[in-house]
Amino acid sequence: MALPLQPDSKIKKKIMKKVFAMFAVAGLLFTASCGNKEVTEETTEEVEVVIEETEEAVEETVEETTEEVEGATEEVKEEVKEEVKG
Repeated sequence: MALPLQPDSKIKKKIMKKVFAMFAVAGLLFTASCGNKEVTEETTEEVEVVIEETEEAVEETVEETTEEVEGATEEVKEEVKEEVKG
């Protein structure tokens, strides 16, 4: 019996939140670069904070997803071994 290696809905929701955050940051950067050319220090600091938070969130999601996939892979390997022995 093969198990699907797709992430469950909770992981998908986390990933989608992170992707949305990345697009939001990209939108901010695009707006800042195309809009008013006068950029204040405060705006720059805000964008830097959002970028840092997004990078941390993405790293966390990658680690969590990697752990989930590794766990699922181990389970599949064990089931395959049981099937072959049985």
